[in-house]
Amino acid sequence: MKIVVNRCFGGFGLSKEAYAFLGLEWDDYGFKYNEDRTNPKLVECVEKLGENASGSHARLRVVEVPDDIEWKISDYDGQEKVEEKHRSW
Repeated sequence: MKIVVNRCFGGFGLSKEAYAFLGLEWDDYGFKYNEDRTNPKLVECVEKLGENASGSHARLRVVEVPDDIEWKISDYDGQEKVEEKHRSW
């Protein structure tokens, strides 16, 4: 499974060019698609546009994890990583 994450401090955000690629109207923040990081159109956008897909405070990348893994996105000051979900008490 391919997942889009932000690899720098600042936070997830899309560029105006990415909005145009996705056929969306610019919202001044670039946060649309934040909930669905596996959306095939979003993945394609980041793969095709590369650095140009990232908003002003983002460095978006596509990471791949095995399909059978339960995962979550964790972040520290906007810098994200994908982790396997585990139980904790």
